[in-house]
Amino acid sequence: MRHSALYETAEKLVDLEDHFRRWRFNHVTTVERVIGFKRGTGGTGGVSYLKRMLEVELFPELWHVRTGL
Repeated sequence: MRHSALYETAEKLVDLEDHFRRWRFNHVTTVERVIGFKRGTGGTGGVSYLKRMLEVELFPELWHVRTGL
């Protein structure tokens, strides 16, 4: 494959994001169990803020380029 090094790097970044998203989900669950729906640190909305962060992609370009392939 002509661009195999780039492909492998992109796959590793997608894997990293996948693991980070799982960590985020576990973090939201833990926070919800510990503090409920109280305000979070730094004045955030707590669990509601963290749940919104579950939708944030670290590398959106890598996910969207797959559509074009």
